[in-house]
Amino acid sequence: MDEHKHKLGLRTVASIEAVKGIVVLLLGLGLLMLIHKDLDEIVDKLTDFLRADPDGRLSNLLYRIADRATDKGLWIVAGGAMIYSIVRFVEAYGLWNELDWAEWFALLSGCLYLPYEIYALFHHPGDWFRWGVLVINVLIVLYMLKLRLESLAESRRIAEFRDRSD
Repeated sequence: MDEHKHKLGLRTVASIEAVKGIVVLLLGLGLLMLIHKDLDEIVDKLTDFLRADPDGRLSNLLYRIADRATDKGLWIVAGGAMIYSIVRFVEAYGLWNELDWAEWFALLSGCLYLPYEIYALFHHPGDWFRWGVLVINVLIVLYMLKLRLESLAESRRIAEFRDRSD
């Protein structure tokens, strides 16, 4: 593969992973801002802002979440978001710097999400956002698989050349 295309491809995937990390980190920090707050009041303001039907599914979902949320639960979810973000940032760093382990990591982590994404589409087949996430993830997995297979083939060629040279 052309070295320039290889670097561009890895840096594109690294950028996607970094953006995912940033988004989840910001969401986690947003959750921390909700600690010790009146969540029902926040949901009132949010549904007003979104112009959501007060008796609709979204409003009911948000009120159920607010009723069940605790400060401890918010800390736990925010902590999970922090860990997820760190993992995405480490992966992005490795891909940006063209490290082999990062390609393997991206391949495996992408494969882990596929069953969930497919399952979610069975329940929401008309959700274009979910379709977009699935397509992007499949493309990333296929690209990483291609890179790993090319690398393995190159390693075999080098080993065969050494064996013939001896």
